[in-house]
Amino acid sequence: MNALQTDHSFGRTGRPNGSSRAMLQEAAAELFLEQGYRATNIEQITRRAGVSRNTFFNYFPAKSDLLWVEVDQILSGLPAALAAATATARPAETDAVGPVPTPVSIVRTALLALADEMAPGQVPWALTQYDLMGTTTELQASALPRFTVQADVLARSLEHQTARVAGDPLCRAFAAAVCAAVGVAALGWARSGVQRGSLAPSLASAIDPVCAGFDALLPTG
Repeated sequence: MNALQTDHSFGRTGRPNGSSRAMLQEAAAELFLEQGYRATNIEQITRRAGVSRNTFFNYFPAKSDLLWVEVDQILSGLPAALAAATATARPAETDAVGPVPTPVSIVRTALLALADEMAPGQVPWALTQYDLMGTTTELQASALPRFTVQADVLARSLEHQTARVAGDPLCRAFAAAVCAAVGVAALGWARSGVQRGSLAPSLASAIDPVCAGFDALLPTG
């Protein structure tokens, strides 16, 4: 069942706990389309999903988090993607095939690996139905804390790789710039319609100029 279909079995008892999250997403999508984001409250969502208010907060700290489920899931893998990219960039493993990857290129590899996990049909509905749902303002507001968290993850990784102090301005500047480029690429990809392919090529086109500009400035420490 997709996010825009209605299943009147939502009110049944004995539902597996693992299905409640999906039920809440589907109920929210239906209500946002029917009456708009602002006119929909958490009580209405939980009633439509057939779960309690406490169940809602077990999965989502706020109503706006329903707009980012797929994105948050992908972004939660950023630390692991950075660790994997770093592990494969060890000099002993790379000298035989070319130059040692730089800290910036490691970030690029990690971001493209995450992009490969976002399937063309996995686009968050909030990014494609924002006009109908009235989510534009909320998307902009709730995007900022996510941007800040991911930029901090990238900056700390760079500071470690380059042996720079915490809060290094250059590492922070690159992290903010590359996150902004990721956001632009992802939004354009999401809105490109059913003809969209993989996210990775669009992402590479957006972040490569940023990576090229900072690469020589952030050598390995």
